[in-house]
Amino acid sequence: MKKNKIFIACDSNNINKVKEIIRKTKNSKLKIGYKFGLEFLNSKGGREYISRLKNTITFGDYKIADIPNTCVSAIKSIKDLNLNYITIHISSGLKALKAAKKVVGKTKLIGVSILTSLDNKALKEIGYNLDLKKLVYHQAKLAQRAKLDALVCSAQEVKIVRKAFNKEIITPGIRISSKLNDQKRVMTPKAAFKEGANWLVIGRDLTRGNIKKNLKNLSDHLSR
Repeated sequence: MKKNKIFIACDSNNINKVKEIIRKTKNSKLKIGYKFGLEFLNSKGGREYISRLKNTITFGDYKIADIPNTCVSAIKSIKDLNLNYITIHISSGLKALKAAKKVVGKTKLIGVSILTSLDNKALKEIGYNLDLKKLVYHQAKLAQRAKLDALVCSAQEVKIVRKAFNKEIITPGIRISSKLNDQKRVMTPKAAFKEGANWLVIGRDLTRGNIKKNLKNLSDHLSR
């Protein structure tokens, strides 16, 4: 039976907390990977800890966004971590995406589209005039042209992205509970998989409180 794929967001700068998350989420019913955000990647000892992980699917959520040369240099500087996935903002531009893809090696390069904390109002504040879904579709086409290995988008845009991008789609903004926190474009795990997502990213709903119980709740939700 095919396992549902979940990246657990290790959003902490506390190594002991991250160790606890990993220890308590070895679950045979789900395929689990671990997403390390900027707060852990930049924490004291965080980089060294990731470098020592074995037999673990690792996702370095660097969200690289810079000129092509700096994007390339950044990727080269973390090659020793042997990460399975690394993120780069699609808004870095096609030239930067292609340059990054050339040097990333066996690591899968993930293009980040519009963050799930943004909506059309927020985009207009930044200066974008294009409708959010049209913008995500346009970015998906860029990701396809750059031959990226995966793309991050809201689960609400998976079907749109799939029209332009034929690799893995990873969806954050997943909520088992009704709490939105700082997210705006959200969806339940079961609905996100139904939309066609390959991987879900789930953080607080799994890592706060009783981790094992939260994971069981997720498994139960997906099996219903």
